[in-house]
Amino acid sequence: MLGIVALALAVAAGGAQAHENAVNCGNCKEWNQAQAPFRVVGNTWYVGVKGLSALLITGPQGHILLDGGLPQSAPLIEQNIKALGFRIEDVKLIVNSHAHWDHAGGIPALQRASGAVVAASPSSARGIKSGTNGPDDPQFEAHAVHIATLSKVQVVADGETLKVGPLSITAHMTPGHTPGSTSWSWTSCEGATCHAVVYADSLNPVSSDGFYFSGKGKSPDLSASFADSIAKVAALKCDVVVSVHPGFTNTLEKLAARTPEHNPFIDPDGCKVYAAVAAKSLAQRLATERAEKSAGAGR
Repeated sequence: MLGIVALALAVAAGGAQAHENAVNCGNCKEWNQAQAPFRVVGNTWYVGVKGLSALLITGPQGHILLDGGLPQSAPLIEQNIKALGFRIEDVKLIVNSHAHWDHAGGIPALQRASGAVVAASPSSARGIKSGTNGPDDPQFEAHAVHIATLSKVQVVADGETLKVGPLSITAHMTPGHTPGSTSWSWTSCEGATCHAVVYADSLNPVSSDGFYFSGKGKSPDLSASFADSIAKVAALKCDVVVSVHPGFTNTLEKLAARTPEHNPFIDPDGCKVYAAVAAKSLAQRLATERAEKSAGAGR
């Protein structure tokens, strides 16, 4: 959620076909390139765009959608759902990883098109309702981007399981990238073989200028809780992992390498590898913060 150069406002025409509050950022055009939908494993499908994940879990009594990308990603996500032979109207639940505009921006339009219940962590629910991130967010900006809002968002707790017919999905609070960051897990089966799937939220320690994960001034030290979140993701039951930015877990590379005999998405070490990279990034970030604080104290 960096590199904002402008915010273009478009008039919504209804459903997910309008680019309401379209966000223009340094990476947005690249992220929002169309991506053909595909099966990840079992009843779990990738329906997002090139640089922003969205997953669909399908079931006989309705479907679950995870994330909505940018505001302008919504029509592409809806088209992908239709291309797979499913109906947007059969999406009964939409859940969110975190409420930054590159993952929650398309949710309002997708909710209107589907009529689905939207669910998120307490902090993310506030962000979706307000259309912007709060001052406790590491990427909070004084002139924050505002996207379309939703008046009703179901708040979920750590470890809570939500159901749509026989489908069930469990929330795992993994704060750090944002206060409300949430990873999600469920089971997808192929015949008698079932796989534990994890949709892992960002564990990337990036922030607006002047923010310190190690704390500074009135800002608390978040380093321990961030490290705990990384360890939590590593410990999840995880046969398949897909991250909110597909590049974090080589999602499209795995797709390209898949053969009828081998599915690279099935990797019991996937969550551990993702967490190990995040732990290294956090350690580097904290070392940089310590050096900056030491240099500042010496002036």
